[in-house]
Amino acid sequence: QLLLAETGGGLVQAGGSLRVACTASGPAFSKYGLGWFRQAPGKEREFVASISGTSITIYYSDSAKGRFTISRDNAKNVLYLQMSSLKPEDTAVYTCAACGRMAPDTPCAGLRAEGQGTQVTVSS
Repeated sequence: QLLLAETGGGLVQAGGSLRVACTASGPAFSKYGLGWFRQAPGKEREFVASISGTSITIYYSDSAKGRFTISRDNAKNVLYLQMSSLKPEDTAVYTCAACGRMAPDTPCAGLRAEGQGTQVTVSS
């Protein structure tokens, strides 16, 4: 079973950048599509980005497109989310997950595993 743990959250000013990471332990990391989700206080969890095992297929939410970059290092079993031009509305707990399936209308579904999340706070 894949175990996921996020790191790298913190406090950043609006307009700044931050990179969060998700380290995995367990077998067959490179075979999993992986995704990032986020949940702000009082709001539903929303999809942010996902990446296939080979990094060939990548999906972004409209809010992430152009500002966030998802990537992975299969040799190190690590998933990244580089965030730039951050806005206060990006404040949320960011969670990584292993996707059971990826498609344009369901960019990360059937979650196989999830991390505990890391807090990202963007101050205005």
